Amino acid sequence: MIKVIVLGSGAAIPTKSRNCASIAIQYNGEILLFDCGEGTQRQLIKAGKSIMKITKIFITHLHGDHIFGIPGLFHSMSLMHREKPIDVYGPKGVQKFIDFITSEENFFHKTFDINVHEIEGEKATVCETDMYRVEALKVDHSIPTYAYAFIERDRPGKFLVSKAIELGIPRGKLWGKLQRGKAVKLSDGRVITPDMVLGPPRRGKKIVYTGDTRFTEALIDFAKEADLLIHDSTFDESLSEKAREYFHSTCTEAAEIAKRANVKKLMLIHVSNRYEKNPGILVEQAKKIFENTILAKDLMVIELK
Repeated sequence: MIKVIVLGSGAAIPTKSRNCASIAIQYNGEILLFDCGEGTQRQLIKAGKSIMKITKIFITHLHGDHIFGIPGLFHSMSLMHREKPIDVYGPKGVQKFIDFITSEENFFHKTFDINVHEIEGEKATVCETDMYRVEALKVDHSIPTYAYAFIERDRPGKFLVSKAIELGIPRGKLWGKLQRGKAVKLSDGRVITPDMVLGPPRRGKKIVYTGDTRFTEALIDFAKEADLLIHDSTFDESLSEKAREYFHSTCTEAAEIAKRANVKKLMLIHVSNRYEKNPGILVEQAKKIFENTILAKDLMVIELK
């Protein structure tokens, strides 16, 4: 199961109800952090998540509301004697930022290694493991900015109990191995392969987080068939000119991307403080284009099974 935790749903200035930008993806015992605005580590505490579980941080761009939580986060990790390395991904300039905040004469003594990966080009696969990969796409903001797609690898199909019984496979560890996609050998010498007891492979989940961006056609293909699209929705439809001027999107532009990309669910995020009293207008407008739309709220959790 994948958990998507909204740590910060607001825009450049935090409000009483919205922290600055940050999304956490909890998967298979690790936490992947996407952006780290001011106050992110406290949001993690509120969400009941350990900062020591963070293995990777993906920065969309170097505006303060997306990165000012990193110094405090790394400071706390060092005070807690972290030794496990952490990977940081982001546009050109992120290495310089990390070097500055972790230089001993500036802030604190670092107890762990930080591996920085600067992204170049329009599109790239920036991280791959046996269980998932993360892709980056350059989007349209006032400084170099990348959207990210977390793509889970396809999972083994459903375990067919009737087939296992029919083949005389004893219950227990052998069933578990087959469910994990491994062949097993029975006491009578027969070799049972996973395809003999599993249904069709199950498509892995896909989550796309745009960061800050204008309406960008390239996002349609990038977000294609995503289970969850988390899209910049700084403004409502009536402020489309202002959205373009400030390199952001409206809620209806986010909905248009969701519709054309055929995603399953759209989450509106990076909500301007002008909507503090009436955020519902963003969802109302977006739903006219894409029905399965929700408004991000701090500490909201979405589970993808």
